[in-house]
Amino acid sequence: MKQLFPTRFAEILYALAIAAFGIMHLQYGKAGSGVPSFMPGNPSIWLYISGAGFLLAAIAIIINKYKRMACYLLAVMVIILILTVRLQPAINQGMLERPLLDGIVAMAAIIIGNNSSR
Repeated sequence: MKQLFPTRFAEILYALAIAAFGIMHLQYGKAGSGVPSFMPGNPSIWLYISGAGFLLAAIAIIINKYKRMACYLLAVMVIILILTVRLQPAINQGMLERPLLDGIVAMAAIIIGNNSSR
């Protein structure tokens, strides 16, 4: 059965969205806002590291090399982000939408990784 929406096109759109997240992390890295105080070191470094991770995962998905590993690592990074940064403020404010959306990003990365042969 022929697919109505080509999977590769959807993967590239997902990668572009992930790349946008990476660029935003790099742009706002100097401010270091949003990084919890319990994280060791300079808060800016965590935004730069996560931004680089988002960009590298996006590149791997687009060029279709090391896509499985990149997607799994992206999912791990996003889950760590949820547990360390997003969850506690969401529970305190009673608004779980942000962690749920981040969870969707992580699960989509796992689905793309599972469907990859590389």
